[in-house]
Amino acid sequence: MLKSRPSRINRRRWGSWRQPGFLDGTVLPLLRRTASRLPAFPHFITSGLPSYTGADEEVWGLAALLHDFDYERWPNHEHSPDQGHPSEGAKILREMSYSEEIVRAILSHADYCHVPRQSALEHTLFACDELAGFLTACAYVRPSKSILDLEVDSVKRRMKDKLFAKGVSREDMRKGAEELGVALEEHIAFSIRALREHAEALGLRGSL
Repeated sequence: MLKSRPSRINRRRWGSWRQPGFLDGTVLPLLRRTASRLPAFPHFITSGLPSYTGADEEVWGLAALLHDFDYERWPNHEHSPDQGHPSEGAKILREMSYSEEIVRAILSHADYCHVPRQSALEHTLFACDELAGFLTACAYVRPSKSILDLEVDSVKRRMKDKLFAKGVSREDMRKGAEELGVALEEHIAFSIRALREHAEALGLRGSL
């Protein structure tokens, strides 16, 4: 779950946000009802990854958009496996007849829910979750405040600084890359490119 500084996309900008084509009439009302902002994360999956892997854009995109939709209302700092985030969100999604593939992926991104990750979607959701927030934080502290000039070496240096974005788990970022079977540097580079494609919408263009 995103614990570092959130994306600047918020309710005032939802109207200008370029919505993925797979959104139906239930998604945005659900997000607006439970969250004050859209995270940077959805664009990792809704842009490059489905075309790269041949995955279903609709399923992956919905999982990305909805994986933290309940976090503000039920943050679950106690890490309860069956109450709070993401269990409360999973209950809502099941009531709304979302697919079990999406619900299971959302539950599996929180280790304390004890849902083992098995599918490519589940591994990818976990791998991109913490990294998305960390890259956003890295961009905001640059002189340009932009993702466009953020490089892998800079991200790795920030990872060594325990006081920087200290709520983001470095262990989870490393484990995520391992679960995808790629080097951490490759995973960071791909994720930066995915964010760059949507820098304007995400408020990550900065002064560049």
